[in-house]
Amino acid sequence: MKRVNLIINIVLVIAVGVLFVLHFTGKGKSSPAQTEEKLVGKDSTENGEIAYITIDTLMNNMDMFFDVRNKLVEKQKSSEAELNSRSKDFEKEATDFQDKVRKGLVTRSRAQEIEQELYQEQQNIIGLKDKLSLELAEEEQVLNRQLIYYIIDYLKEYNADNNYQFIISNSLGGPLLYASNKQDITNDVVKGINEKYAKERESQPKDKK
Repeated sequence: MKRVNLIINIVLVIAVGVLFVLHFTGKGKSSPAQTEEKLVGKDSTENGEIAYITIDTLMNNMDMFFDVRNKLVEKQKSSEAELNSRSKDFEKEATDFQDKVRKGLVTRSRAQEIEQELYQEQQNIIGLKDKLSLELAEEEQVLNRQLIYYIIDYLKEYNADNNYQFIISNSLGGPLLYASNKQDITNDVVKGINEKYAKERESQPKDKK
């Protein structure tokens, strides 16, 4: 089985980079002219309306991220073990069959039947490989989304006390080229989101051994 690459970190940097551009104002709608004046004619950073998060730092320090990654790694190991077991059994059966044919221990009709059985098993293994790869990819996408929306939901809670209008992402190669450290809320978010996650994890029922 070709090793399924875990690209969760890259996916999250891209996806969160998009989703973090959040507008938190909900106090009525502004006209296009008012919106333009607000964004262009006014320095929104003067009164702390804009903040940013460094995505790499958040991911490298977020406990939930490591739990999600470990879950995917375990899923991948389990899938590979299942596929390797089936493949080894198939190889043994094929080797035994070839040995019996060489020694003349099976009839021609029986040899044809075994060949068909081996071919079908080979196709089953190929199908299993595709199935396991698809399942892993789907689970990776679901866990990515869960992680992204967990961050978004926490930011909404965080912003209830801070009243930022925009929280944007900062990542290498992203659109944000420079920002004052005064607008950097990364450490606060890391601390808060880990505390929230720890409480939720502790409240979950423990698995019985």
